[in-house]
Amino acid sequence: QVQLVESGGGLVQAGGSLRLSCAASGRTFSNYAMAWFRQAPGKAREFVATITSGGRTYYADSVKGRFTISRDNAKITAYLQMNSLKPEDTAVYYCAADRSNVLGTRIANYDVWGQGTQVTVSS
Repeated sequence: QVQLVESGGGLVQAGGSLRLSCAASGRTFSNYAMAWFRQAPGKAREFVATITSGGRTYYADSVKGRFTISRDNAKITAYLQMNSLKPEDTAVYYCAADRSNVLGTRIANYDVWGQGTQVTVSS
């Protein structure tokens, strides 16, 4: 069973950048699709980006061109590089893993979740 721990969140000004990391445990990490979701106060959790074990990616329209998802299977870590951040990107960001290794965008696609990391973008 894969376990996930996010890090890298923090406070940044609008237009700035952050890189989130998702450290996984478990030898089967390389077989899982990985994704990032986020949840703003008072709102539902929403899909941000996903990457398969082979490196195929898919993004939400709201972050396309600004965020980049990647993974390093040797380090069993997934990343989310966030550039040109906006106040509306403020949320708790969650890492998730899917053993079926597809480009899923629904919460139900994912078997394992991290605890989340807070990202706050000031205007």
